[in-house]
Amino acid sequence: MAEQARLRWRCRRGMRELDLLLSAWLERRWPWADERERAAFERLLAQPDPRLWDWLVAGEPCPDPELASLCRTIRALP
Repeated sequence: MAEQARLRWRCRRGMRELDLLLSAWLERRWPWADERERAAFERLLAQPDPRLWDWLVAGEPCPDPELASLCRTIRALP
C-alpha cells in the first residue's frame, strides 16, 4: 500500500489530463499488473510532462515498445 501511495504522488503532474490518465491506470491496473508492467509504469513516470503529453494525449508514437504498449493501455482505459 505504501508503494501505491508513493506512486499516486508521482502521478501528480503539471497537467490535469496527465494526472487523470496516470492515476486511472494506477488505481485500475496496478494491483493486477505483473512485475514487468509495474517496472514499465515507473519508467513512464520518470518521463517529463511534455513527452508524456505527446505519447498519452497527442498520440505521438513512443520509441520504446514496452512503454508504447503501456501508453496504448492507458489511453484505452474508460
